Amino acid sequence: MKIVVTGAAGYIGGQTMLNLVDQGHEVLAIDSRIAPEHLLQTPGVWWHTGDYATEIAFAGIQQFRPDAIIHCAGTSLVGPSVTDPATYYENNFVKTKRLLDFLIVNGMTSTRIIFSSSAATYGEPVMTPCQEIDPAEPISPYGQSKLMIEWMLASYGQAYGIDSVAFRYFNACGADSRARHGQEPGATHIIARVLESVRDGTICTLYGTDYPTPDGTCIRDYIHVEDLANAHIQATDRAIPAGVYNLGTNTGHSNREVITTAAIVTKIAVTHKNGPRRAGDPAMLTADAGKFMSASNWRPQWGLEDIISHAWAWYTR
Repeated sequence: MKIVVTGAAGYIGGQTMLNLVDQGHEVLAIDSRIAPEHLLQTPGVWWHTGDYATEIAFAGIQQFRPDAIIHCAGTSLVGPSVTDPATYYENNFVKTKRLLDFLIVNGMTSTRIIFSSSAATYGEPVMTPCQEIDPAEPISPYGQSKLMIEWMLASYGQAYGIDSVAFRYFNACGADSRARHGQEPGATHIIARVLESVRDGTICTLYGTDYPTPDGTCIRDYIHVEDLANAHIQATDRAIPAGVYNLGTNTGHSNREVITTAAIVTKIAVTHKNGPRRAGDPAMLTADAGKFMSASNWRPQWGLEDIISHAWAWYTR
């Protein structure tokens, strides 16, 4: 197939691009940033460095005539979205609307959209594991912008025939199993922070030790970035119904489990200090990914130890 990947210089977009090439697909990779060398050197990929929602990028997409667009581009941190919501609505919602309108005007509504949404659409979950039928009540402009895109995709599908799948990610982590790609320095989630602190010999902070969980620390659903990438690729198959799907492992791991596993994998003790809870962190957040598992043959292939092993190989490559 011919697939466009927006945000292809990023963490999830870059991994998806690599997996697409591994599986024999032709890729047009688009990102406003210059891609790192390890991605630019991928054979069989056409690169466009620039904003995906411009006339130049649209001309490239029109010439490429993709079967699907895997849409990973956007602005993604929750905290900064509160102080700078304009950037998030512009980069996420407004530019996605421009892309969809371009497809409609140019008779390309048969191009399937696979959209990177977020568990942030749930806000404070009413229960866990989260299911797609649960209330979507985001508490940040980031989550709101993602939910707005989900609504737009649904209405554009009904009115104009655009076919789409939206994936609500939980905690994306790990690195390419062949150490070709991984997270950029300074990533914010706990696995990245712990492994960077082990590598650099610094102290990491464990935020919140008094949650109502078995060991007092937050529990999250960690999903390997390769599993996410492969879910996107499977979703290019039109046999999978359009709609919104969770992507997770149906399993939770606590922050203390992450620290313990990191010490086992690296064979280095993790030096950490306890800190206060962070505002907006629920005690437990896990996904029920049964809907997508029922619609496809996708299953997560990697567990927590694999995730940390692959990430460690990337950080110490």
